Amino acid sequence: MPEKLENARVLIYSHDTFGLGHLRRCRAIAHALVERYKGLSVLILTGSPIIGRFDFKARVDFVRIPGVIKLHNGDYTSLGLHVDIEQTLAMRESIIRHTAEIFAPDLFIVDKEPLGLRGEVEPTLAMLKARGVPLVLGLRDVLDAPHLLRREWQDKGACSALKRYYQEIWVYGDQSMGNPLDGLSIPDEVTARIFYTGYLRRGLPGQVASRRLLDLPRPYLLVTPGGGGDGADMIDTVLCAYEACAEMPWHGLFVLGPFMPSEQQEAFRARAAELPHVTMITFDNHLESLMNDAAAVVAMGGYNTFCEILSFDKRALLVPRTEPREEQLIRAVRAQALGLVMLHDLREPGNGQRMLRSLQALPDLPLPSSRLSEHFMGGLDAVAERMQALTAVDDC
Repeated sequence: MPEKLENARVLIYSHDTFGLGHLRRCRAIAHALVERYKGLSVLILTGSPIIGRFDFKARVDFVRIPGVIKLHNGDYTSLGLHVDIEQTLAMRESIIRHTAEIFAPDLFIVDKEPLGLRGEVEPTLAMLKARGVPLVLGLRDVLDAPHLLRREWQDKGACSALKRYYQEIWVYGDQSMGNPLDGLSIPDEVTARIFYTGYLRRGLPGQVASRRLLDLPRPYLLVTPGGGGDGADMIDTVLCAYEACAEMPWHGLFVLGPFMPSEQQEAFRARAAELPHVTMITFDNHLESLMNDAAAVVAMGGYNTFCEILSFDKRALLVPRTEPREEQLIRAVRAQALGLVMLHDLREPGNGQRMLRSLQALPDLPLPSSRLSEHFMGGLDAVAERMQALTAVDDC
């Protein structure tokens, strides 16, 4: 039974310049909070262009701010508007601040970026702090290699923002997977505010399941690069293995991702059409259902996919990207060391043959549940408990 929590409000800022990860993490937290507390409302601020394709529970809603995307040279540009990036950022900052003023949250959770994109959240942080609203920074288990993170956060003034604004820092992971702030000069008073919540367990979306399950050959291997914007190399390598060997352990279900360029999708679909043991689709907003029914998973190793692999107890092969961030590689290396997954590094020689051998070895991999500690997946409960402690709400 949900606990009673009348008229309380949580505002979440979702950092969203690329892919689906930030939005899906914030959505999972929002759903867990409204399930736990009857009467609680959660509002998500996001620039994701496909947020409307996701289902949301009652008492969870979103405000869509103008989207931006990060270019290869590190600059940003407007995603959908033909206006100057500075104008887009000014609109985003204004919408965020005025939404927070009117919504009047009891708690503000900022995802990943302490000051938001190009500092756009700082006016809102200052305003809410003056009102006495608790401010929380939520971090995934791994941010980047320490030398890269140190340079990035110094340029953004992120470390000083931790001390200046945030009452708590929630790490959505287990300490056995390392400290995401390694390599930064963090004062002891800030370190004392860090809470490791455990990973965010994922579940199935009620009675709604993917329609793909109706006619999909079983058993199948789910191959997913998440949003797909940088997943072409992984898809190509796995597809090559299916082209080279007709006797694969499982039928292959490839979900390319909504952000994969259309010309790459078309090329992959043409190759898949020649393979009777491959099914290829672009996107499914009930990916959890597809993963739950899969015999095993091949993925790039983003945070959300990693949580789903562990939540649904799936044998998995991680094929992480290594640029521009090393986050996925670091996560995959640490997870393999704990016996939770297998790792395939695309940069090593003999890529094709190694992939084929890895896929053929997947059926013999131990299930993650045989290696998990008791609180490894307790993140959603911990987040709900920390929210209650910070807001001092009476849930009787």
